[in-house]
Amino acid sequence: TIGEDGFGYASHKGLHHKIPQIGTVIIEDDVEIGVCCGIERGTLGDTIIGQGSKLGDLIAIGHGTKIGAHCLLVAQVGVAGSTTLGHHCIIGGQVGIVGHITIGNNVTIAAKAGVINNIPDGKVVLGAPAIEAGQGRRAYGMIQHLPEMRQNIRNLQSRIGELGLRAGPDIEETAEQ
Repeated sequence: TIGEDGFGYASHKGLHHKIPQIGTVIIEDDVEIGVCCGIERGTLGDTIIGQGSKLGDLIAIGHGTKIGAHCLLVAQVGVAGSTTLGHHCIIGGQVGIVGHITIGNNVTIAAKAGVINNIPDGKVVLGAPAIEAGQGRRAYGMIQHLPEMRQNIRNLQSRIGELGLRAGPDIEETAEQ
């Protein structure tokens, strides 16, 4: 569906009131859109899909979003309203992007990432919340070692406690300082 109402509501006294969506959708040249996509028209301005961009299946584009030229969005991406994607971005499958942020040019977002902050030009990010890829790989690589690390910390704490009791109160006071 192209040009559907944006998901815009104002809540008042427990009721949700629809905000009229009067913008349009602009699809530039050489754009491909897969099946079961929803592209919402803007609330006031336009939703824009840039020249040469390719959208896979089951993608949701929120109201007022601007997608730059030559972007690739893999299946099941969700982009909330008023988000701006630069040119030549690659967005992996099942990525979720919050609204009202800016994704720079030439950005790659790995599959299943959750993007909650602006991303500068040229970055590669992954994870939820999305972080720089090198840092993310190191962090996710450590997950398998966490149980052993936790036990080692407990053992060290116990050993420190034993040493403190044997050494007397002077050592404990020095350790606290």
